[in-house]
Amino acid sequence: MLYRLSSVIVTGTLVLLGSVGGASCVPRARSFIYVVPDGYGPVSQTMARDYESITTGRSTPGRPNSAQIGVDEMLIGTVRTQAADNLVTDSAASATAFACGIKTYNGAIAVDEDGQPVASVLEAAHLSGFKTGLIATSRITHATPACYSAHVLSRDSENEIAAQQIGRTHPFGAYLDLLLGGGRRQFLPRKDGGQRTDDVDLVAWAKERGYGYAADRAAFDEAAAAGAEGRLPLPFLGLFASSHMAYELDRDETREPSLLDMTKAALASLEAASHNRSSSSSSPSQQGYFIMIEASRIDHAGHSNDGPGHIHDILMYNEVMAYLRDYVAAHPDTQLLSAADHECGGLTLPGRWDPRPLAAARRTSEHLVRLLGQYSGGDQRAYFRTALLPQYGLGDASDAAVDGMLETYRRRGATALVVAMGGALSDRAGIRWSTTGHTSVDVNLYGAAAGRDRQARMAALIGGNRDNTELPRYVEAALGVSIANATARLRSAQAGSSWVQRREELAAIKRAANLAAWNHVH
Repeated sequence: MLYRLSSVIVTGTLVLLGSVGGASCVPRARSFIYVVPDGYGPVSQTMARDYESITTGRSTPGRPNSAQIGVDEMLIGTVRTQAADNLVTDSAASATAFACGIKTYNGAIAVDEDGQPVASVLEAAHLSGFKTGLIATSRITHATPACYSAHVLSRDSENEIAAQQIGRTHPFGAYLDLLLGGGRRQFLPRKDGGQRTDDVDLVAWAKERGYGYAADRAAFDEAAAAGAEGRLPLPFLGLFASSHMAYELDRDETREPSLLDMTKAALASLEAASHNRSSSSSSPSQQGYFIMIEASRIDHAGHSNDGPGHIHDILMYNEVMAYLRDYVAAHPDTQLLSAADHECGGLTLPGRWDPRPLAAARRTSEHLVRLLGQYSGGDQRAYFRTALLPQYGLGDASDAAVDGMLETYRRRGATALVVAMGGALSDRAGIRWSTTGHTSVDVNLYGAAAGRDRQARMAALIGGNRDNTELPRYVEAALGVSIANATARLRSAQAGSSWVQRREELAAIKRAANLAAWNHVH
């Protein structure tokens, strides 16, 4: 018999309705891993699976035989994604839902519709003694990681998000044990190449309070090598790019760690730290860790309608999830859930679908358009045709197509050319994108718990079709923490200070956020 998960909350604890009764029916976990493949819809997985099967020679378009990869065997349900004020969510409203358990407006970072802070399950875990971590391939201050670690009225307030994440302006102080991702510019003043207008160097501030720090792959590897079994010294801040980290297709492995590299180091570090905390006892601590891991750039490639960029970041997500599945099997006190915040691109694979043209791309369209913008030679057209388009599988584009793309660049700018290049290659592969924004499509839910019984209980309690607000309630019950209690602490702190923006700005912020969504931004 299956039991339905209800979002009814009593004194901050999840109530599970059904004959098993009570939150105790949720399998308890010492540690919890939540993974967000941003902008990843059901068709995204199909596209990556077919691409992997055909480009590795296991099948052909005429004799297809696509086999399961990565996450496929972990599918337990689907998730509804609407925001409080829009059928189509942005990443901020959705992340607030699956981090904090509430519906809110597009653009909101862990605040309710009235602009009041609501704690995340990560913050609740911290208050209960768990270690905490965030990983993203976007700026670490971008919407998804921000909703676990900061509270602002607008997702665009990334400088303030950084200050809260590192503990300078958060009521809980420096409570995050591990942050890995991009977004260095939000932590540095302008004089040091950053975008902070308050002249505060948050990296220096963090170092003064004991944080280890890495700005590139070499420093990351050095820090991991100095610890046993690849462990980073906690607390630790890794900011590997000024803005977003590179797409997997563009990534220079000598400069940036991969999502899998960061995941392995983070889990080793958090697991060891949570055990070392109880080294005086013969038994391990009941509090392990909570970590959110985001495969951020799947979404960005969807906005760009960039098939190769989308696929290669999805394949990395699958690789990470396969690693985590094995990790959970080896650590039966750990559970894993994964769901996207929304689909991006309105992706379909109609009758002419053939992934082989995508294999010719060696770089993303965004990377190549950036190189075009940096070109200072005398023949832009020749450079574009002979040096750049071949790297995207469009070296044989017609003169008319080349001229059309360059005219798009001149008239509408770099972003429009990125989308135009993506569209040209997608057309060759038979891919159809219906938008450069998000859609309201339900997204897949994946889960793993060690042992047949625990896996079955997870699937029964949180599987099926769920609202995204239900997901953190399962995590909350599994860890035995209280989002309500953490929220009360946040609001108590707010009463004595102005650490959340003035709510008089709220109406204008909501209008701007939905306008951005309609214009396919975020």
